[in-house]
Amino acid sequence: MADTDLNASDYTAGEKARLTLLIARMAKRGIADDGTGNVDQSDLQRRFDRIQNQARKRKQQGRKK
Repeated sequence: MADTDLNASDYTAGEKARLTLLIARMAKRGIADDGTGNVDQSDLQRRFDRIQNQARKRKQQGRKK
């Protein structure tokens, strides 16, 4: 599993920017929660996971950015 651990250097500049925006949107939705925990962030989490998977595949293939 250590092979697929990702560092900041494993992401492209565009991926870092997209991840930053997704994290900000998740935080905004979290703040908008009324305390019930019923805020759905699954769409943002799927996007986040997709970007991570792309970077992980690229790292496993040994390709550079």
